[in-house]
Amino acid sequence: MAVARRVDPKDFFAPLEWASLSNRSSWRGLWLIAHAWGVIVLAGAMFVLWPNPLTLILAVMVIGARQLGLAILMHDAAHAAVHPNLKINDWAAGWLCGAPVGVDLKRYRPYHLAHHKYAQQAEDPDLGLAAPFPITAPSLRRKIIRDLTGQTFFKQRIVPTIEAIRTRKAKGLTRDQVNRGLWDVWGEFAIANGVMLAVLTAVGLWWTYFVLWLLPLATWYPLVTRLRNIAEHACTPDNNDPLRHARTTRANPIERLLIAPYYVNYHCEHHMFMHLPSWSLPKAHRMLTAKGVTERMEVQTGYLSVLRAAASRPAGDAGTGSRHQGMEPPVAAPLG
Repeated sequence: MAVARRVDPKDFFAPLEWASLSNRSSWRGLWLIAHAWGVIVLAGAMFVLWPNPLTLILAVMVIGARQLGLAILMHDAAHAAVHPNLKINDWAAGWLCGAPVGVDLKRYRPYHLAHHKYAQQAEDPDLGLAAPFPITAPSLRRKIIRDLTGQTFFKQRIVPTIEAIRTRKAKGLTRDQVNRGLWDVWGEFAIANGVMLAVLTAVGLWWTYFVLWLLPLATWYPLVTRLRNIAEHACTPDNNDPLRHARTTRANPIERLLIAPYYVNYHCEHHMFMHLPSWSLPKAHRMLTAKGVTERMEVQTGYLSVLRAAASRPAGDAGTGSRHQGMEPPVAAPLG
């Protein structure tokens, strides 16, 4: 197996510099989790207080991006970066970040660490997210339409569960065994979402769970997850260079609000130094820029420029992109 090349922090930072970047915090990760939920509540309140199509669209976009933000913070916890106490790290990220959006931290961690170990190599479990690119512009438009109309959500979350139930029944398993399998996969999601629905029902806003949580989860969240995946590894210039097999995208404030929350855009730095807390990545980027290192890294300005490159295949070129529809790590382990 081809293990991805690694870099040594000592090649880029003095000991004191590295210490300032790598120090764990007992409050910053928890604050970011609280911030994500605070933004979700404020965006939802905006629509509840001023209900109209414009505030609904804005609320769906902001909440969907913060749902991605929760997944990003759960991703940080997979690197034990949310809190120095691993039990607090895993509980907070598992229940407050992963479970509400349907991602199991325990299943995600080994999957994601394998991605880092074999980044952009044949054994990388995420390789299918980047390998099809570039694709044609019409192909990208079709993918975006599927995301925004809920088709991606249905295909990735509902269909596999239905198929797994059928498979287990075909194996002769009892209803109790099938239900236990379902609970193992979706139990934490059901608990977290059940609590949300119960709280909203208690305050007379039960309908907001469907309009302001499930709707963003089924539309904007798949789209920004797709954009994140494209920006991170698609069309990178050198799969064997640890400074160029992942991409950093310099995002403006609107992109950080609606597409790339919680420093996820600094993905090249994340792959170079995967155990850095996410809040240290902007500082690492500034320090690397001052040292002239970013000139050797894969860095782009804005998500629009990345999408142009990702959709640069000529329309007459059949390519392979249309056959790759995977958009994110497995939401949960398969049932059967």
